[in-house]
Amino acid sequence: MTTLRRSLVAAVAAAGLAASAASAQAPQFFRIGTGSAGGTYYPIGGIIANAISCPPGSRCRATGDGGGTDGVPGLVAVAQATQGSVQNVNLIQSGNAESGFVQSDVTHWSYTATGLFEGRPKLDRLRFIAHLFPEHIHAVVRKDSPIRSFEDLRGKRIAIGLQASGARIGSELILAAYGLQPNRDYTPEYLNQAQGTERMQDRGLDATMTVVGYPAAAFSEFCARTGCRILPVTDEAAKRVIERAPFYAQGVIPKAAYEGLDADTPTLTVGALWLVRDSVPEDLVYGITRALWSETTRALLDGGHAKGREIVRERALLGRGVVPFHPGAEKFYREAGMLN
Repeated sequence: MTTLRRSLVAAVAAAGLAASAASAQAPQFFRIGTGSAGGTYYPIGGIIANAISCPPGSRCRATGDGGGTDGVPGLVAVAQATQGSVQNVNLIQSGNAESGFVQSDVTHWSYTATGLFEGRPKLDRLRFIAHLFPEHIHAVVRKDSPIRSFEDLRGKRIAIGLQASGARIGSELILAAYGLQPNRDYTPEYLNQAQGTERMQDRGLDATMTVVGYPAAAFSEFCARTGCRILPVTDEAAKRVIERAPFYAQGVIPKAAYEGLDADTPTLTVGALWLVRDSVPEDLVYGITRALWSETTRALLDGGHAKGREIVRERALLGRGVVPFHPGAEKFYREAGMLN
């Protein structure tokens, strides 16, 4: 055997061993804290987890093998159901989740230990990947309910979100803007929107409030089955909330969002951000950010959920505030010409 032939055989053998070792390599797991199954975080989290994953043995474009996904080679991302924003920032800080979806107000308060997190330790392990979509305050009642305004909620039983959720924080802010305090002016029930609509169906609750991107599955089902109205947030109340929490902005839930609505409903919005722990490797977050804004992911978001169409690269940097970029995300945005 000639020297050249022996070298070629050795190279082929080495390549085969390397490929075998790579295929036998354990997958790298990446958790995304989302929210309850009846909301928007959970289904969007599932779409994104699928988009950024490329488990061992799968075809990944990043490896140059043609076709396949735009996911990170070897990555298995999982959407984890949680109570929402407040639990998610704590999961990221403690290392019990690599990343999570968080309202921009909760992000700021938890990172700076201010506002509703005043007196607590600063959650300084949080880092920014992207702004995803706007979320809207929903205050939903039955279609046949006599309740037509927030003032009518005095003395009523209201589901305001799970204890460790941004929904609870948002609900309490809105109610406080109308002078309503829990256990004094109304009876709070710490339920997610699916639990709340189920209780309203049985007339065990008067209203269900949450902060969620429309259309939320629990409300879609409830409005189609029972009939619903969404209480409008007045300009005066909106201004009071924005003065206290400038991360909020005025917005509208269109009547087409849910079956049976008679008109567009003025409300408040807040950004949904994707945060990650600072200890996650730079190259991994770079690959995840690149996969998030790929054309393949664009198609999955557009076809997977109505809110997915609002996750666009042009709004990727909104709402970050004081929370630092993760170096991997920052590298992607600089290469993409989105940061000076």
